[in-house]
Amino acid sequence: MYANTLTLAFGLVATISPASAFFRMSCHGRLVRERLDPIVNPGAISGHVHTISGGSAFGASMTFEQARAAKCSSCEIKEDMSNYWTPQLYYAAKNGSFIPVPVAGDGDDSNGGMTVYYLQRGEPGEKLKAFPPGFRMLAGDPMKRNFTGGLDAQAVRFACLDSARDETTSLPNYQCPGGLRAQIFFPSCWNGKDLDSPNHRSHMSYPNSQHYDNGPCPAEYPVHLVSIFYEILYDTPRFKNDWYDNKQPFVFANGDPTGYGFHGDFVNGWDVAVLQKAVNNCTDDSGLVSRCGEVTMFTPDECRSCKLPRVVDEPVDGWQKRLPGCNPVSSGPERAVAPPTCDATNQLSSPIGDFMDLTKSKGWSYTGCGTDNIGGRTFTGKSMASDDITVEKCVDFCSAGGFVYAGLEYGRECYCDNTLDPAKAPKEGIMGNCRMRCAGDPTQFCGAGGVMSIYHKCDGSTCENAVFGVSSTSGSPSPVVKENTLSSPTLSKTGGVMRRGRYAKA
Repeated sequence: MYANTLTLAFGLVATISPASAFFRMSCHGRLVRERLDPIVNPGAISGHVHTISGGSAFGASMTFEQARAAKCSSCEIKEDMSNYWTPQLYYAAKNGSFIPVPVAGDGDDSNGGMTVYYLQRGEPGEKLKAFPPGFRMLAGDPMKRNFTGGLDAQAVRFACLDSARDETTSLPNYQCPGGLRAQIFFPSCWNGKDLDSPNHRSHMSYPNSQHYDNGPCPAEYPVHLVSIFYEILYDTPRFKNDWYDNKQPFVFANGDPTGYGFHGDFVNGWDVAVLQKAVNNCTDDSGLVSRCGEVTMFTPDECRSCKLPRVVDEPVDGWQKRLPGCNPVSSGPERAVAPPTCDATNQLSSPIGDFMDLTKSKGWSYTGCGTDNIGGRTFTGKSMASDDITVEKCVDFCSAGGFVYAGLEYGRECYCDNTLDPAKAPKEGIMGNCRMRCAGDPTQFCGAGGVMSIYHKCDGSTCENAVFGVSSTSGSPSPVVKENTLSSPTLSKTGGVMRRGRYAKA
């Protein structure tokens, strides 16, 4: 158990002053978007869709050891393989259909992303602690549909950017010219014993203060941890001409059009010793993580290349007739109630890759997502570009030319060769960001800018696709085709570049 000395002092104002220390971590990419929540529904499918960022060991169930074994992260700090997730926001059309709202700067809704703040909000003389191994928690309540007061309710906020309006605790009923930013501040006071709790909240508390983001910890929760805060900036202006009935048209994946049910989940995957050093020593007030010498960084492209295949076989992208799962829209003010029956998918599937299986039809297998550069092409044999390109057409084109490699890039380009430079080949355990739809078939994926979906001519037993799944032993992405069979964690009872956000130096 951590030791902790509480120092009573006059509480700071809710808005962080420029002198307060913090560092801001960009999660440049979305790891995966699907109905998984290893905290609330370990080993099973969750009730609603989440957008998940962080380490690639994420799965339906996961342990701290599995999290630490991740091969990559969609967030930029290399020593942090934690996972961070929130419910997906949707636009609800007048005809009853739904479509995901992308984050700002993600025009084709392929990357997602969020910003995570680590804030040192201790009392004078107090030593804040890093999250312990195996720690996890939830902030917010997905069933809430009204403002209940209390610090937990105040910790959910919405900011209407490029507007003179104040932050709100519900989805604003007016347009936001610069986008809508959803925010949630997690409790920072720990009971020092439980790494989780039955409701995933009661082992934690907000400070004993009038403010959710500062103040001394209650006596029952004596360990003051570093604070975390999520921001997601949604590109709501793209729907500015699609409002109707004089009310805002957005709803979260849990059927919440109010915003009161917004919530966030956190599973610790840090190198705890490194996080403790960062908490102790990264005291710059700019928020720039680049000024924290205790950590090292992934590049934005490396973050965007860190993806996982879905293991819930249901559509979650594009237009939907209903919210995935069974989540009827409920405006409250009473708490939402899950329907008594649900016909949605309830079984985990084998990993669903972003490639075409041509092993039997053409004798070509998917190698993975490799890199390319216009100044030094990966494949220098024949090439073509076409607005009706498909994976099959590219493979046929290369095969007819006597080549054994075919690479698709930027949605409409096809390149061929007989060799693949290992430096540009798909990296082991990295799914890659080959997420651009093919010009000739939008159900297929044809690389993206600077990356290629690579296929290879194969024969017999060597004809096997590289499917990046979740290993049943390590939790890390690996070329497997088996169903996710991770066991539930054992919890000890003892022991996209966002613009500057709310917690930014003025």
